[in-house]
Amino acid sequence: MLILLGFVVVLLSVFGGYVLAHGQLAALWQPYELLIIGGAAFGAFLVANPAKVVKAVLAGILGLLKGPRYRRDDYVDILSLLYDVLMKARREGMISIEKDVDDPHSSEIFGRYPRLLANERLMEFTTDCLRLMVGGNLEPHELEQLLEVEVETHRQEASEPAHALQVLADSLPGFGIVAAVLGIVITMASIGGEVAEIGRHVAGALVGTFLGILLGYGFVGPLAHSMQHHANEEAQALEIVKMALVSSLRGYPPSVAVEFARKALFSDVRPPFADLEAHLRRGR
Repeated sequence: MLILLGFVVVLLSVFGGYVLAHGQLAALWQPYELLIIGGAAFGAFLVANPAKVVKAVLAGILGLLKGPRYRRDDYVDILSLLYDVLMKARREGMISIEKDVDDPHSSEIFGRYPRLLANERLMEFTTDCLRLMVGGNLEPHELEQLLEVEVETHRQEASEPAHALQVLADSLPGFGIVAAVLGIVITMASIGGEVAEIGRHVAGALVGTFLGILLGYGFVGPLAHSMQHHANEEAQALEIVKMALVSSLRGYPPSVAVEFARKALFSDVRPPFADLEAHLRRGR
């Protein structure tokens, strides 16, 4: 909702200020300028990015309308899941969680967290890490290095749509200039005609520059930054899984391992220590 609200504020501020300054909205209606800018920018976007990134951008924009990818309750669920799995491994041995890891959808522990089960990326990362702990005989620093590589790879992949959209935003003012130059060409060709007609052509050319800048800095650029925030949220979720499991492999009890993971969360989504501890006790 904040995205839509922000766009409304941009439109009201720009066009409201223009109207209050006695501007005529009809003069800004230049569909051919918009066709030049939008069509050229979209074509360049298709040239610059593989189909995977194009699809990810479209899916990412739709995802932005749903709000934050992870909220505090989601992180509490992740920490609780890690705690439950590590407690079982501590009490019954690492081999006891092998069936849970191999088939999380049939696992009693994982079944307590249906929202997490629906997150394929998170589940794949978590179960792969636990599988390495069960049968990998890895040292803590070896597992940590391996997981850091995977988290960084995911971060880069998840950031590709945001980067592609930011490049598009940076190009829009340039395509606005292209539209303006073409408008000037039309204006020059009409010299000798009616003054009013020449004025309309000049206005159309200036609107091209205006639209390119407005679309780039008022709409597409902010969308790219918002999409990057979503990518960072995905990476942070994997990061806390990594922190908890590596801490457990170093010999810390589950409660301490989960605390290491909790400390990796940003303040706005980090559950207070007392609240998380009470939640974990209720789940026993």
